[in-house]
Amino acid sequence: MKLSIKALALTAAILWSITLLIVGAANVMFPGYGSSFLELMGSIYPGYQPGMGYSSVLIGAMYGFLDAAVGAAIFAWLYNCFAK
Repeated sequence: MKLSIKALALTAAILWSITLLIVGAANVMFPGYGSSFLELMGSIYPGYQPGMGYSSVLIGAMYGFLDAAVGAAIFAWLYNCFAK
């Protein structure tokens, strides 16, 4: 059974970006919420600084979308190579 590279990449990208969006928005509304997680994401994604407002939350969500799409596409491609 092969994985659809496009479907897995899009699914992972949507889920990860929504996760970052929700946790980031909750952190803006309730300072301190998820701060350790968001600091970790800030150290991975350049330009993303947690707690700096909703524009920063959107930047983090965009980084997360691209990151998860590329990572899931590579995962699906490798899986398909070895599943033969």
